[in-house]
Amino acid sequence: MTVADTPVPLTEEEIAEGLRRVPGWSRQGEEITRTFGIRYHGGVALIVHVADVERLIGHHADIDLRWDTVRFAITTHDAGHRLTAADFDLAERINAIAAAHDARPLD
Repeated sequence: MTVADTPVPLTEEEIAEGLRRVPGWSRQGEEITRTFGIRYHGGVALIVHVADVERLIGHHADIDLRWDTVRFAITTHDAGHRLTAADFDLAERINAIAAAHDARPLD
C-alpha cells in the first residue's frame, strides 16, 4: 500500500454527517456499530451475504454472531483504526442487506 492508497480519517464533522446517513448506527470510540435481531441460521446467512460484499469492496466489519442477534462494528484498520468514508459506505450496504434478510434493527 502506498501513501496515496492510505485511507484518510474523517473529521468530527464528517463523522457526524456520516452518522446522519446511516440511521441506527452509533459511534463507540473509533468505530460505528449496529445490532440486528435475527435467529441463528438467518444470522449466518446474513453474515455470508455481507462477507460476499465485503470481499468485493475490500473492506470488512468485525462481526459478533449470537443465538438471536448479529452485531457489526466497523472501523478502518489501515487508517489506524479510525473512521473513514469506507466505513459509512459499508454501513449503508449492511443496512440494505439486513433489510433483505428481514433482520430487526435493535438500535
